[in-house]
Amino acid sequence: MKQYLFIVSLVFGLLFSCNSNKNISAKDEQPKLESDTVRIANDEIEYEVIIIDPAFTNWFNSNARPRSFYSQSFLEARNIVWVTEWNRRVIMPSQYNPNLYEMQINYNASTNYGFEVNYMIYNYLTFFQLHYNQRLGGYTPRR
Repeated sequence: MKQYLFIVSLVFGLLFSCNSNKNISAKDEQPKLESDTVRIANDEIEYEVIIIDPAFTNWFNSNARPRSFYSQSFLEARNIVWVTEWNRRVIMPSQYNPNLYEMQINYNASTNYGFEVNYMIYNYLTFFQLHYNQRLGGYTPRR
């Protein structure tokens, strides 16, 4: 059974292992996205992240830190806290804007999604909190 992890935000028309000895390549220094729809997939474990938010691409290209800056465990720790709060807000549409929190994120802390999936989720949730002035708790998002 193929499982999917979706992060979708439609707002204003659209719903919405860092090793200390790792060498930083030119590719790591400046991550770039070229589309308003971002799909990151880990085909080995059959998970994917789909992000649809026009502002995210520009934010990512100008603000995302290099992949080598983070470890997978750092990203997982942030994602667990932020996704848990996100999902709590999805089920409380009378308290939180249902246009911002439209669907739950199927993120299981015991599943190894791989670095790239965690990296994109982390960056999207950082962008989301900064861009939409939301705080998902636990950790303050960094620019």
